[in-house]
Amino acid sequence: MKLIQQSFQVEKNQAGYRLDHALQQLLPEYSRSRIQQWIQQGFVCLNQQPCKPRQKVYSGDLVDLDVPEQVVISDQPEAIEFEILHQDEDIFVVNKPADLVVHPAAGHWDGTLVNGLLARDPRLQQLPRAGIVHRLDKDTTGVMVVARNLTAHNWLVEQLQSRLVKREYVAVTRGVVTAGRTIEASIGRHSQNRKKMAVVNGGKSAITHFQVARKFAHHSLIRLQLETGRTHQIRVHMAHLQYPLLGDSLYGGRARLPAGVDEALAMLVQNFRRQALHAERLSFEHPGSHQMVSYEAPLPADFDALLEGLIQYD
Repeated sequence: MKLIQQSFQVEKNQAGYRLDHALQQLLPEYSRSRIQQWIQQGFVCLNQQPCKPRQKVYSGDLVDLDVPEQVVISDQPEAIEFEILHQDEDIFVVNKPADLVVHPAAGHWDGTLVNGLLARDPRLQQLPRAGIVHRLDKDTTGVMVVARNLTAHNWLVEQLQSRLVKREYVAVTRGVVTAGRTIEASIGRHSQNRKKMAVVNGGKSAITHFQVARKFAHHSLIRLQLETGRTHQIRVHMAHLQYPLLGDSLYGGRARLPAGVDEALAMLVQNFRRQALHAERLSFEHPGSHQMVSYEAPLPADFDALLEGLIQYD
């Protein structure tokens, strides 16, 4: 089976262009870096001769492509439970549950969202990371979008890089947050604990906006919007403000309950054993229709029960 088997004749308006530039105009659904790889791998001929990406083309030149279908990832399909909020020929919109790793990695080579997606659509093997363009932490729940073809993949990646995707979260903090604000603090790898990220000088730009939705006696419900998407960004930024997320042992350390807290509330909080963070809404331009779309994931049962308890014992 071939991914592409096609011939092109260079037009006058492309004369003098580099070969990779001319091919990108003819195949806009593929990135220039991918086209350059094809040329370097010998899948492209110019006038029936081997060629290079920087080679100039002229009117009337013949470009032949014979690109074999290649498996980009080697992960295996598995029956994994997760909810599909929406699907069409271009995208899946997934409601990721807690305790589900997104990508296979050390310690989690199977049983991931990628494995589950491949069981839903084996063609995702042809896409980088099985079409996943952004991620959620293992214990963060909520909405994610997954590309189902290369055109959709490139479109979504470009929107994310241009900060055009609107990502809205809901979280519960330890401590009563005084007011919402914008956090603009660069994030990089922690100097001592390689499993953690931290606010560091010289890190990658990271911007989080949040508002306080409700204050409880010892906690706060906040709503957040990501302008950038750094690893653990919300968790790092809120811990940096001294308001770590409830249940976040990595960035909040061991939970300390204030003196005199109701025993039932203490039990509720201590039994919530993951960070209280949920990706509630995702908005972006659909890669097929180019219309703005928005998808929501309802609060999972444990998060909902946590909020009911905080209200009850407030």
